Parts: sequence; structure tokens; C-alpha cells
Amino acid sequence: MYGTTCPIPPRANYTYILQVKDQIGSFYYFPSLAFHKAAGGFGGIRILSRPGIPVPFADPAGDYTVLIGDWYKSNHTDLKSRLDKGKKLPSPDGILINGRSNGATLNVEQGKTYRLRISNVGLQNSLNFRIQNHRMKLVEVEGTHTLQTMFSSLDVHVGQSYSVLITADQSPRDYYLVVSSRFTDKTITTMGVLRYSGSSTSASGSVPGGPTIQIDWSLNQARAIRTNLTASGPRPNPQGSYHYGLIPLIRTIVFGSSAGQINGKQRYGINSVSFVPADTPLKLADFFKISGVYKINSISDKPTGGGLYLDTSVLQVDYRTFIEIIFENKEDIVQSYHLNGYSFWVVGMDGGQWNTGSRNGYNLRDAVSRSTVQVYPKSWTAIYIALDNVGMWNIRSEFWARQYLGQQLYLRVFTTSTSLRDEYPIPKNSRLCGRAKGRHTRPL
Repeated sequence: MYGTTCPIPPRANYTYILQVKDQIGSFYYFPSLAFHKAAGGFGGIRILSRPGIPVPFADPAGDYTVLIGDWYKSNHTDLKSRLDKGKKLPSPDGILINGRSNGATLNVEQGKTYRLRISNVGLQNSLNFRIQNHRMKLVEVEGTHTLQTMFSSLDVHVGQSYSVLITADQSPRDYYLVVSSRFTDKTITTMGVLRYSGSSTSASGSVPGGPTIQIDWSLNQARAIRTNLTASGPRPNPQGSYHYGLIPLIRTIVFGSSAGQINGKQRYGINSVSFVPADTPLKLADFFKISGVYKINSISDKPTGGGLYLDTSVLQVDYRTFIEIIFENKEDIVQSYHLNGYSFWVVGMDGGQWNTGSRNGYNLRDAVSRSTVQVYPKSWTAIYIALDNVGMWNIRSEFWARQYLGQQLYLRVFTTSTSLRDEYPIPKNSRLCGRAKGRHTRPL
């Protein structure tokens, strides 16, 4: 991430060592700088439970990563150039399933159950996933085991990941696997195949239809996705043992999206600030105490109602506090937000304007914990976060053109402590750039 790490130069490499301990489930990786995400370079990540920690379903006969996303005939440099000239992205030319616009095939055997890890790796479109004559049992969302709810189709918003179980309980032939765009003027659809072993019959019959423009359908489905409180998490204790709904809130932050022209070019922002990168990664500026790279609280914690302007937006919050963030969306599109470095509880979402009375409808018992959440048109979404991770963390739109053109900020989770218990030291092999170039990651 720009805010913490210097870019890897062309024809160079960087080894990043991390410990996977507090997440299980389905995720994906991708390049985050410039507009490289549009070039691909992404893939699924499966994090398995440790041996001896039970999973709330039997081991499936197979485990498939299914990467779906909108696709453009223009390459990523042309798309970036278009944005740099102040224009918007065009409508996508199609949808891909595992890199294919048609012909993606999942092989199954009759009577067996399979896990599909579905991630929307696209640039801007919510997608609906469904399989002809088959229902899907949702079992996991971005590291959280869920109540095992059956769906005939599933909305997957940009940046989100889901695990479903499907049972091959139909006669052995081919069945349509369908992905279509949601909330678009023109519905774009692509199809793959679920192929039974021994099948000699191509997929036929009616292609299963999905929801079209209905917001309420998607909203109700999102509210039905809840945590399985009896399932184990990454450690051998029930996921529901953390009673997030009983913890007093220390602070409420409201983020509203902004769109407009700056110097004749299209820009996007949050609380009227359109983010521009500084010349030095923000975390390095903190580590080396380099002044002038950014200003603390250079963005308001509430929408200002003012005009859009450029700045390196950083909002400071205190380590070990418990906060509420409201994402407000006054626009006519579905939006999707990701908080880098954290999972959060999605406690509420609804249409209209949020107010303190909206908390009466919050789910304070079994809300799902995840890292990416949608906000419907003219609606709001509320999340709770335990700030247990010191550092600079990116809050961004997952609509990649909006992220690139400023709809993001950094949350500086701060403590005066210098204890290694609270934050690991900077890696010895960290790349140093900007005003941090030539410095040392360890005292001489």
C-alpha cells in the first residue's frame, strides 16, 4: 500500500514476510498502485483453520477459487490515461470468470459437495452469481463463518469474497454458471459451465435469471448474512465470544462520498477531500519523524458540505478505542468501501439519512465481521471497529477509478507507546523512498 510501503521498481523484487494468525477463510490479492489492478495480477488466497480447530461443515470434495469481475478491452495504461485526462471510465466490455469471458468450467461428481470461494476482483460493478438448478449454502465471508443460509443467487459487490457450498444433486450433465452485472442501465452477462463427471449433454434450457435493479432484494440479502456464533474462529473458541454490542462507543465518524470537478478534471473524495499521495509513504514519515509530509486530521470526521479540494487526507484515532463509522451515500450508485488492515462488524444499513435513532435497528449480537462493505444508493451503512492495530490504514472506495481519483483516506491509529507489544518494528528490508531515502531502518 502506498501509505506504508515504497513501490517496487521495475525489474526488482521485494520479499514480504507476514504471520497469518487472525484470519481464516477466503481473500484475494492484487496490485494497489497506479491503475495496475486493471492489468490483472490478482489471485485467491485460502487461509485454513489450524489442525484441531473444527470447521462448521464437512470437508468438501473440492475447493474452487472463482474470480469474477468486469473487464475492459482497453489495457490498463489506456484506462489510466483516460482518468488522468479527467474523464470517467467507460462501461465495461464484458465480465470474466477466472480470466475467461466464456467457457470457464467447474468439474463436479454427482452426489458430492464442493466449496466455491467467490471474489469480485473487478473495477466498479456489483455482480450476481448463480448456477442453473443449484442452490448455494453460504458458509464464510472474508474470514467469518456465517449462518448457513441457502441462496439461489448471490450479490458480490466489488472487493468482496464469499464461500458457498454447492451439492451436485442433479442429473449428470452440464449446467449454466452465470454472472451478471447489477444496478447497471444495461445488464452484462457471461456464462461458464458446471460440468458433472460423465456428462455428455451440453447446458440447455432457460438461463437462470437473477435480480435486476432491485435494491431492496440485495439489501435484504445483505442483512441476512450473519455470524455463526457457535463456530470456531482462528483460535479454539466460538466466534461469538467477543460481545461487540456491549462495548461503549468512544467516537462516531461519518464519511460521505464526494464527486466533482477540480481544475476541469473529474475527481472524487470523502468529506470534500480528494486524496493526493505525498512524496513519501505516510508510515515512513511517521517512523522517521519527517515533518511536512502530511497533516494530522487534514480531513474532517463529518461531511462538511463544502466544495471538493485536494489534500493528503489523514484522520487520527486512538489505539485501543472502539469506534463507529457511518458511510453515507447520497449518490445514485451502489458504493463499496474497504478498510485495510482491519475487519469490522457491519451493524446496520438502510435507506435515507442516518441519525442517532438509526442505532435502534442495529444488529448488536451476530453482525458479520468483514473488511469490505457496500453502501446502497441514497443509503447508509454503519460499522463498529475495535482499533487494536497501530499504524496507517487505508479506507478507500473499491471502485478503482474513484480510489485512483481521490476517494480514499488514511486512518492513523496512534499511541504514544513504543512497546513491541503494540507495534512491530519496521522490517529490516523495507524499501526507502521519497524523503526517507538514504535513512536506516535500524540505529547504526
